[in-house]
Amino acid sequence: MQVFHTISALRDTLKPLRHQAAVPKIALVPTMGNLHSGHVTLVKKAKELADIVVVSVFVNPTQFGVGEDFDTYPRTLEADVAKLTEAGANFVFAPSVEEMYPTYPNNVQVLSGDISKILCANTRPTHFDGVGLVVSKLFNIVQPDIAVFGKKDYQQLAIIRQLVAELNFPIEIVGVDIVRADDGLALSSRNQYLSEAERQLAPTLQKSLQQLANELKTANFADFDKIIAGAIDKLNRVTVADSGFKVDYLEVKNRLLQPPKPTDKDLVILTAAFLGKKTRLLDNLEFSRELNQEFSPELNQQLGQQLGQQSASDFNRQPTTASVKD
Repeated sequence: MQVFHTISALRDTLKPLRHQAAVPKIALVPTMGNLHSGHVTLVKKAKELADIVVVSVFVNPTQFGVGEDFDTYPRTLEADVAKLTEAGANFVFAPSVEEMYPTYPNNVQVLSGDISKILCANTRPTHFDGVGLVVSKLFNIVQPDIAVFGKKDYQQLAIIRQLVAELNFPIEIVGVDIVRADDGLALSSRNQYLSEAERQLAPTLQKSLQQLANELKTANFADFDKIIAGAIDKLNRVTVADSGFKVDYLEVKNRLLQPPKPTDKDLVILTAAFLGKKTRLLDNLEFSRELNQEFSPELNQQLGQQLGQQSASDFNRQPTTASVKD
Protein backbone atom coordinates (compact mmCIF):
# COMPACT_ATOMS: atom_id res chain seq x y z
CA MET A 1 0.00 0.00 0.00
CA GLN A 2 1.26 3.46 -0.89
CA VAL A 3 0.82 6.66 1.13
CA PHE A 4 0.68 10.02 -0.65
CA HIS A 5 0.92 13.47 0.87
CA THR A 6 0.56 15.58 -2.28
CA ILE A 7 -2.17 15.90 -4.87
CA SER A 8 0.27 15.65 -7.77
CA ALA A 9 1.81 12.38 -6.54
CA LEU A 10 -1.59 10.73 -6.12
CA ARG A 11 -2.80 11.94 -9.51
CA ASP A 12 0.41 10.78 -11.21
CA THR A 13 -0.20 7.30 -9.81
CA LEU A 14 -3.91 7.09 -10.63
CA LYS A 15 -3.73 8.56 -14.14
CA PRO A 16 -1.95 5.62 -15.85
CA LEU A 17 -4.45 3.20 -14.30
CA ARG A 18 -7.24 4.87 -16.25
CA HIS A 19 -5.44 4.21 -19.54
CA GLN A 20 -5.10 0.47 -19.10
CA ALA A 21 -6.91 -1.87 -21.46
CA ALA A 22 -9.09 -3.01 -18.57
CA VAL A 23 -9.83 0.21 -16.72
CA PRO A 24 -10.09 -0.49 -12.99
CA LYS A 25 -13.00 0.80 -10.97
CA ILE A 26 -11.82 3.19 -8.24
CA ALA A 27 -13.51 3.70 -4.88
CA LEU A 28 -12.87 6.51 -2.41
CA VAL A 29 -13.40 6.30 1.35
CA PRO A 30 -13.05 9.78 2.89
CA THR A 31 -12.04 9.83 6.59
CA MET A 32 -10.53 12.15 9.17
CA GLY A 33 -8.34 9.35 10.50
CA ASN A 34 -8.23 7.95 14.05
CA LEU A 35 -9.77 4.90 12.44
CA HIS A 36 -11.92 2.27 14.14
CA SER A 37 -13.70 -0.87 12.95
CA GLY A 38 -16.50 1.22 11.45
CA HIS A 39 -14.03 2.76 9.02
CA VAL A 40 -12.58 -0.67 8.28
CA THR A 41 -16.09 -1.82 7.34
CA LEU A 42 -16.30 1.04 4.82
CA VAL A 43 -12.98 0.00 3.29
CA LYS A 44 -14.09 -3.62 3.01
CA LYS A 45 -17.32 -2.51 1.33
CA ALA A 46 -15.29 -0.42 -1.11
CA LYS A 47 -13.14 -3.46 -1.90
CA GLU A 48 -16.28 -5.44 -2.74
CA LEU A 49 -17.37 -2.79 -5.22
CA ALA A 50 -14.12 -1.63 -6.83
CA ASP A 51 -10.68 -2.75 -8.00
CA ILE A 52 -8.73 0.11 -6.39
CA VAL A 53 -9.52 1.63 -2.98
CA VAL A 54 -8.25 5.09 -2.04
CA VAL A 55 -8.69 6.20 1.57
CA SER A 56 -8.21 9.85 2.47
CA VAL A 57 -7.00 10.71 5.96
CA PHE A 58 -7.44 14.44 6.50
CA VAL A 59 -8.65 16.42 9.50
CA ASN A 60 -10.54 19.08 7.59
CA PRO A 61 -10.42 22.52 9.25
CA THR A 62 -13.27 23.98 7.19
CA GLN A 63 -15.86 21.72 8.84
CA PHE A 64 -14.91 22.72 12.39
CA GLY A 65 -16.47 25.73 14.06
CA VAL A 66 -15.02 28.16 16.57
CA GLY A 67 -14.36 26.43 19.89
CA GLU A 68 -14.63 22.91 18.43
CA ASP A 69 -11.97 20.22 18.64
CA PHE A 70 -9.93 20.76 15.47
CA ASP A 71 -6.67 21.28 17.36
CA THR A 72 -7.21 18.32 19.69
CA TYR A 73 -8.78 15.89 17.22
CA PRO A 74 -6.59 12.75 17.34
CA ARG A 75 -4.05 12.42 14.54
CA THR A 76 -2.97 8.77 14.38
CA LEU A 77 -1.65 8.32 10.85
CA GLU A 78 0.84 5.55 11.62
CA ALA A 79 -1.82 3.42 13.32
CA ASP A 80 -4.32 4.28 10.57
CA VAL A 81 -1.93 3.12 7.85
CA ALA A 82 -1.43 -0.19 9.66
CA LYS A 83 -5.21 -0.75 9.85
CA LEU A 84 -5.72 0.21 6.22
CA THR A 85 -2.92 -2.09 5.08
CA GLU A 86 -4.58 -4.97 6.90
CA ALA A 87 -7.99 -4.01 5.47
CA GLY A 88 -6.62 -4.13 1.93
CA ALA A 89 -6.69 -0.48 0.86
CA ASN A 90 -4.44 0.33 -2.10
CA PHE A 91 -3.64 4.00 -1.55
CA VAL A 92 -3.80 6.44 1.35
CA PHE A 93 -4.02 10.16 0.68
CA ALA A 94 -2.92 12.12 3.76
CA PRO A 95 -2.37 15.74 2.74
CA SER A 96 -1.52 18.71 4.92
CA VAL A 97 -3.89 21.64 5.35
CA GLU A 98 -1.57 23.69 3.14
CA GLU A 99 -1.73 21.07 0.39
CA MET A 100 -5.53 20.98 0.39
CA TYR A 101 -6.12 24.69 0.98
CA PRO A 102 -3.19 26.81 -0.27
CA THR A 103 -5.08 30.03 0.54
CA TYR A 104 -6.67 28.88 3.82
CA PRO A 105 -8.57 30.47 5.52
CA ASN A 106 -9.39 32.61 2.47
CA ASN A 107 -10.36 29.58 0.41
CA VAL A 108 -13.26 29.10 -2.00
CA GLN A 109 -16.48 28.03 -0.31
CA VAL A 110 -19.15 25.50 -1.24
CA LEU A 111 -22.58 26.36 0.15
CA SER A 112 -24.88 23.40 0.66
CA GLY A 113 -28.66 23.36 0.16
CA ASP A 114 -31.59 23.55 2.55
CA ILE A 115 -31.00 20.17 4.20
CA SER A 116 -27.68 21.53 5.48
CA LYS A 117 -29.54 24.14 7.54
CA ILE A 118 -31.43 21.75 9.84
CA LEU A 119 -30.56 19.18 12.51
CA CYS A 120 -26.79 19.39 13.10
CA ALA A 121 -26.74 22.91 11.67
CA ASN A 122 -28.61 24.11 14.76
CA THR A 123 -25.34 24.06 16.68
CA ARG A 124 -22.83 23.69 13.82
CA PRO A 125 -24.07 26.23 11.24
CA THR A 126 -21.02 26.13 8.92
CA HIS A 127 -20.16 22.45 9.31
CA PHE A 128 -21.75 21.10 6.13
CA ASP A 129 -20.36 23.87 3.96
CA GLY A 130 -16.92 22.66 5.03
CA VAL A 131 -17.90 19.06 4.35
CA GLY A 132 -19.18 19.98 0.90
CA LEU A 133 -15.93 21.77 0.10
CA VAL A 134 -13.56 18.99 1.16
CA VAL A 135 -15.66 16.25 -0.46
CA SER A 136 -15.82 18.23 -3.72
CA LYS A 137 -12.04 18.61 -3.67
CA LEU A 138 -11.49 14.92 -2.94
CA PHE A 139 -13.86 13.94 -5.75
CA ASN A 140 -11.93 16.19 -8.12
CA ILE A 141 -8.52 14.92 -6.98
CA VAL A 142 -9.30 11.19 -6.94
CA GLN A 143 -12.07 11.09 -9.58
CA PRO A 144 -13.51 7.88 -8.16
CA ASP A 145 -16.28 5.79 -9.66
CA ILE A 146 -17.67 5.07 -6.20
CA ALA A 147 -17.49 6.85 -2.84
CA VAL A 148 -18.40 5.06 0.38
CA PHE A 149 -19.80 6.78 3.49
CA GLY A 150 -21.26 5.58 6.77
CA LYS A 151 -24.93 6.07 7.61
CA LYS A 152 -24.12 7.25 11.12
CA ASP A 153 -23.70 10.69 9.56
CA TYR A 154 -27.13 10.42 7.95
CA GLN A 155 -27.53 14.11 7.20
CA GLN A 156 -24.04 14.32 5.74
CA LEU A 157 -24.80 11.38 3.44
CA ALA A 158 -27.97 13.08 2.19
CA ILE A 159 -26.09 16.33 1.55
CA ILE A 160 -23.35 14.51 -0.37
CA ARG A 161 -25.95 12.76 -2.54
CA GLN A 162 -27.43 16.18 -3.34
CA LEU A 163 -23.98 17.60 -4.02
CA VAL A 164 -23.19 14.83 -6.51
CA ALA A 165 -26.51 15.34 -8.29
CA GLU A 166 -26.26 19.15 -8.42
CA LEU A 167 -22.61 19.25 -9.57
CA ASN A 168 -22.97 16.30 -11.95
CA PHE A 169 -20.18 14.23 -10.45
CA PRO A 170 -20.21 10.83 -12.23
CA ILE A 171 -19.88 9.04 -8.90
CA GLU A 172 -22.02 6.39 -7.23
CA ILE A 173 -22.55 7.18 -3.54
CA VAL A 174 -22.82 4.11 -1.32
CA GLY A 175 -24.12 4.31 2.26
CA VAL A 176 -23.10 1.63 4.76
CA ASP A 177 -25.10 0.76 7.86
CA ILE A 178 -23.95 1.99 11.26
CA VAL A 179 -21.34 -0.19 12.94
CA ARG A 180 -22.01 -0.52 16.66
CA ALA A 181 -20.22 -1.75 19.74
CA ASP A 182 -21.63 -4.86 21.39
CA ASP A 183 -23.75 -2.69 23.70
CA GLY A 184 -25.28 -0.74 20.79
CA LEU A 185 -23.25 2.48 20.86
CA ALA A 186 -22.53 3.77 17.35
CA LEU A 187 -18.78 3.69 16.77
CA SER A 188 -17.16 7.11 16.52
CA SER A 189 -13.63 8.47 16.80
CA ARG A 190 -14.91 10.89 19.43
CA ASN A 191 -16.13 8.10 21.74
CA GLN A 192 -12.67 8.13 23.28
CA TYR A 193 -13.55 11.47 24.86
CA LEU A 194 -16.05 9.68 27.13
CA SER A 195 -15.15 8.98 30.74
CA GLU A 196 -15.62 5.44 32.01
CA ALA A 197 -18.94 6.36 33.61
CA GLU A 198 -20.11 8.21 30.49
CA ARG A 199 -19.15 5.27 28.29
CA GLN A 200 -21.37 2.99 30.36
CA LEU A 201 -24.22 5.45 29.97
CA ALA A 202 -23.75 6.13 26.24
CA PRO A 203 -25.71 3.10 24.89
CA THR A 204 -28.84 4.65 26.43
CA LEU A 205 -29.02 6.89 23.36
CA GLN A 206 -29.55 4.02 20.94
CA LYS A 207 -31.95 2.28 23.31
CA SER A 208 -33.99 5.50 23.47
CA LEU A 209 -34.25 5.57 19.68
CA GLN A 210 -35.41 1.97 19.60
CA GLN A 211 -38.08 2.66 22.22
CA LEU A 212 -39.23 5.77 20.38
CA ALA A 213 -39.40 3.93 17.04
CA ASN A 214 -41.47 1.15 18.59
CA GLU A 215 -43.91 3.71 19.95
CA LEU A 216 -44.14 5.73 16.73
CA LYS A 217 -44.72 2.66 14.55
CA THR A 218 -48.31 2.37 15.73
CA ALA A 219 -48.93 5.90 17.02
CA ASN A 220 -51.39 8.35 15.55
CA PHE A 221 -49.52 10.93 13.49
CA ALA A 222 -51.19 13.73 15.45
CA ASP A 223 -49.43 12.45 18.59
CA PHE A 224 -45.91 12.50 17.16
CA ASP A 225 -44.89 15.86 18.65
CA LYS A 226 -45.99 14.86 22.14
CA ILE A 227 -44.27 11.48 21.94
CA ILE A 228 -41.00 12.95 20.66
CA ALA A 229 -41.02 15.68 23.31
CA GLY A 230 -41.49 13.00 25.94
CA ALA A 231 -38.52 11.05 24.61
CA ILE A 232 -36.34 14.17 24.76
CA ASP A 233 -37.39 14.90 28.32
CA LYS A 234 -36.71 11.31 29.37
CA LEU A 235 -33.25 11.29 27.78
CA ASN A 236 -32.32 14.62 29.36
CA ARG A 237 -33.07 13.11 32.76
CA VAL A 238 -30.57 10.26 32.33
CA THR A 239 -27.53 11.01 34.49
CA VAL A 240 -24.64 9.28 36.20
CA ALA A 241 -22.42 10.94 38.81
CA ASP A 242 -22.03 14.56 37.63
CA SER A 243 -22.65 13.77 33.97
CA GLY A 244 -25.68 13.21 31.77
CA PHE A 245 -27.31 13.77 28.40
CA LYS A 246 -28.25 17.12 26.94
CA VAL A 247 -30.21 16.62 23.73
CA ASP A 248 -29.14 18.89 20.90
CA TYR A 249 -31.95 17.65 18.67
CA LEU A 250 -34.17 14.63 18.29
CA GLU A 251 -36.39 14.75 15.23
CA VAL A 252 -38.33 12.54 12.86
CA LYS A 253 -38.01 13.01 9.09
CA ASN A 254 -38.78 11.06 5.98
CA ARG A 255 -35.85 9.29 4.33
CA LEU A 256 -35.08 12.42 2.25
CA LEU A 257 -34.90 14.51 5.45
CA GLN A 258 -38.14 16.30 4.69
CA PRO A 259 -40.91 16.80 7.27
CA PRO A 260 -43.04 13.66 7.40
CA LYS A 261 -46.64 13.41 6.25
CA PRO A 262 -49.41 11.37 7.87
CA THR A 263 -49.23 9.04 4.87
CA ASP A 264 -45.45 8.51 5.02
CA LYS A 265 -44.49 4.98 5.97
CA ASP A 266 -40.67 4.97 5.90
CA LEU A 267 -39.18 7.41 8.39
CA VAL A 268 -35.95 8.03 10.27
CA ILE A 269 -35.27 9.28 13.79
CA LEU A 270 -32.16 11.46 13.99
CA THR A 271 -30.48 12.71 17.13
CA ALA A 272 -27.41 14.44 18.47
CA ALA A 273 -26.86 14.60 22.20
CA PHE A 274 -24.07 15.90 24.38
CA LEU A 275 -22.83 13.50 27.03
CA GLY A 276 -20.57 15.09 29.59
CA LYS A 277 -18.45 18.12 28.83
CA LYS A 278 -16.60 16.93 25.71
CA THR A 279 -18.60 14.43 23.70
CA ARG A 280 -21.40 14.95 21.21
CA LEU A 281 -22.95 11.66 20.12
CA LEU A 282 -24.74 11.17 16.80
CA ASP A 283 -27.17 8.38 16.04
CA ASN A 284 -30.18 7.57 13.89
CA LEU A 285 -32.66 4.80 13.31
CA GLU A 286 -34.76 4.05 10.24
CA PHE A 287 -38.18 2.53 10.86
CA SER A 288 -41.47 1.91 9.08
CA ARG A 289 -44.91 2.86 10.37
CA GLU A 290 -48.10 0.88 10.23
CA LEU A 291 -50.58 2.78 8.06
CA ASN A 292 -53.63 0.56 8.41
CA GLN A 293 -55.28 2.94 10.88
CA GLU A 294 -58.13 5.35 10.33
CA PHE A 295 -57.35 8.98 11.03
CA SER A 296 -58.54 9.90 14.49
CA PRO A 297 -61.65 12.12 14.83
CA GLU A 298 -59.42 14.83 16.32
CA LEU A 299 -57.08 14.77 13.33
CA ASN A 300 -59.95 14.72 10.86
CA GLN A 301 -61.44 17.76 12.57
CA GLN A 302 -58.06 19.51 12.46
CA LEU A 303 -57.68 18.68 8.79
CA GLY A 304 -61.13 20.04 8.05
CA GLN A 305 -60.40 23.29 9.84
CA GLN A 306 -57.04 23.82 8.14
CA LEU A 307 -57.60 22.47 4.68
CA GLY A 308 -61.30 22.66 4.02
CA GLN A 309 -62.26 19.95 1.56
CA GLN A 310 -58.73 18.67 0.93
CA SER A 311 -58.13 15.04 1.79
CA ALA A 312 -56.07 13.87 4.72
CA SER A 313 -53.47 12.52 2.33
CA ASP A 314 -52.72 16.07 1.22
CA PHE A 315 -52.13 17.25 4.76
CA ASN A 316 -48.66 18.26 6.01
CA ARG A 317 -46.94 21.41 5.15
CA GLN A 318 -45.34 21.88 8.57
CA PRO A 319 -42.55 19.86 10.19
CA THR A 320 -43.47 17.30 12.81
CA THR A 321 -40.45 17.62 15.08
CA ALA A 322 -39.52 18.44 18.60
CA SER A 323 -36.08 19.59 19.56
CA VAL A 324 -34.14 21.15 22.38
CA LYS A 325 -31.59 23.76 21.42
CA ASP A 326 -28.77 25.28 23.44
